Amino acid sequence: MLAMQQSVLVTNLTILLAAALVGGMIAHRLKQPVILGYLAVGGVIGPYALGLVRDVELVEATATIGVALLMLTLGLEVSFSQLRQVGRVGLWGGIAQMVVTALLTTVAAVFVFRWSWPEATIFGLIVSLSSTMVCLKVLMDRGELDSLHGRIMVAILILQDIAVVLMIVVEPIFGQGISSLPMALLFTLLSVAAFVGLAIVSGIWILPWLMGRIGGVRSRELFLLTVLVICLGAALGTQTVGLSAVFGAFLIGLVLRETRFAHQALAEITPLRDIFAALFFVSLGMLLDLKFVTANWPMVVIAVSLVVTIKSLTVFGVLRSFGYSGRVAVLTAAGLFQIGEFGFILAQGGVKFGIISADSYALIVASAIVTMLLTPLSLSVTARLYGRLSPVPELPGKTVPLAPDGEPAAGEVVIAGFGRIGQSVAHSLADAGIPYSVIEIDPEVVFKVRCGGTACIYGDASNAHVLARLNLSRARVLIVTFPDPMAVFTTVKAARAINPGLKIIARVQRVKDGETLLKMGVQDLVSPEYEASLEFLRKTLIATGHTRSDTNKIVTAAAMDKKVAELAENNQEG
Repeated sequence: MLAMQQSVLVTNLTILLAAALVGGMIAHRLKQPVILGYLAVGGVIGPYALGLVRDVELVEATATIGVALLMLTLGLEVSFSQLRQVGRVGLWGGIAQMVVTALLTTVAAVFVFRWSWPEATIFGLIVSLSSTMVCLKVLMDRGELDSLHGRIMVAILILQDIAVVLMIVVEPIFGQGISSLPMALLFTLLSVAAFVGLAIVSGIWILPWLMGRIGGVRSRELFLLTVLVICLGAALGTQTVGLSAVFGAFLIGLVLRETRFAHQALAEITPLRDIFAALFFVSLGMLLDLKFVTANWPMVVIAVSLVVTIKSLTVFGVLRSFGYSGRVAVLTAAGLFQIGEFGFILAQGGVKFGIISADSYALIVASAIVTMLLTPLSLSVTARLYGRLSPVPELPGKTVPLAPDGEPAAGEVVIAGFGRIGQSVAHSLADAGIPYSVIEIDPEVVFKVRCGGTACIYGDASNAHVLARLNLSRARVLIVTFPDPMAVFTTVKAARAINPGLKIIARVQRVKDGETLLKMGVQDLVSPEYEASLEFLRKTLIATGHTRSDTNKIVTAAAMDKKVAELAENNQEG
């Protein structure tokens, strides 16, 4: 009996992994995000199609592990300072987005689908949530996790994941009602506060001591097991007290990031995370009932259209109301319009409490899967179209020399993008006595920079009309630090039209992007990852006894070697 169960377990895992491999390879060959392949192949092997995998408990277990590991790595990569930078729009903007989306969707569901108010309300709550897994995976694949729209998306997603807890508590009242709702909410808030306090205490005293002991053994296996146990233990702990497993895993990741073991933990857990994340997306695809979609495709199209329209317009409107540019608002809306994975939990709860019918549940699942499938394509197409449609001034060199506050935005150097790289460059320029000005798209950063006395224009540097407000004819150098390749392209195009002789130094991540920028006339390209590899080489040569003269020759030769650059590109894409 035990041997038979083991055989079934191995068979199901093999099928899931093989399906993920096949779907990912097909998507890669078609030059599409691998997420699309995972979701699509999940629908093919699921119980509503070929039915190759029927062990629902195994699928749910692997999906839960995938969610926990992804949120742990998110916590390891996102710092408290990054969240504080978008704290206002992440908190109040996120709340506004959920409330407005839920209200509009509820009303639409009542009048379009003729659902009851309780059923429509649950649907509204489901639509107000976006997919943390899908968004993070797409942002990581595109290298935009540190971009402004990426950080805003992460902040809003985290708020949504926390709000799921309250939604789950409130959901039963729509079906059979609960008289102890205030006590349930109070218990939830106390549980959150207690877990946060426990995590902080553990991060200050317990985790550094524990990981220091494990690290002292110098065993990668034990270190990986320790990180895995901490992650799953935090997820299980929050789940036990009725909170979201996502919240626990993310919080413990934030705590671990403040320790000296953060980089090693991230390096060890990433391969395991990628495997379980693939299984998670395959498991989501398995929920799709292809027969229902085929028989009711007009209803599915209407539901998807409502979700995409309501959510995109709401996110766009919220960000614009907070002072963010059209590009950031459009990209954020293009990334957050899908229904999230926790919507499945609310939908299943709605069925359990008799609020949602079986047909409505199938429609919600189909809409969620379709919107997830559309997300990678939406971000990619939106970024390309926005770059191509960005207007260019008709007369090169004709600029408006005044900033919004009436002060001249003059300086030898103009820094486009005031993130960590831009701030580091600005600090060094100030030490060298070189005047500079800044153009930044984040209104909160602009306020801080102006308070510091630096000439700063608020706006999107990739927009030609905004860039034209700077007196680029008086500048000698433009530094473009954006992590988003399309923003770099459009900024360079606009700057070239205004001042063809301007020296431009641009950030680049991929070889093909670098080739495009060189054709556009960019003199110098900087790849943070590649430059870091050269610095590692330089320090290693010095540490092994090479003279500084020999070291400089070797590093210079490596920097000129195109094969090294191509290898770095392949490693990055892999």
